[in-house]
Amino acid sequence: MRNFVAQCAEACGCGPEVTDQIRLAVDEAFTNVVKHAYQFNDAKEVDIRVEFDATSFKVILSDQGIRFHPGVVREPNVEERIRQRKRGGVGVYLIHKLMDDVQYLRQGNHNEIVMTKRI
Repeated sequence: MRNFVAQCAEACGCGPEVTDQIRLAVDEAFTNVVKHAYQFNDAKEVDIRVEFDATSFKVILSDQGIRFHPGVVREPNVEERIRQRKRGGVGVYLIHKLMDDVQYLRQGNHNEIVMTKRI
């Protein structure tokens, strides 16, 4: 999935730095789906869609897992987590820092995260 997204980003003209940012954001989002929405159930599927035009590159991940409520996620104290050598807990924060727009949607029994990067 990471390589697919990177190939698409490169094909539409994203430079290496932007491609790496998109790849990392997608990796974090996918990890959150597997870990939280699907609770590590590897029988579940995650759909990925890529859309782009001259000004933006968009990645949409769709799952049928537990609903995500972005309003309950607090911004982590990243420096404190590093100091305490704590792993995890910064995925949502990182996605928002790496991408220009992030939307969480619930349509029927599907969750969607729509991540957009201006190019």
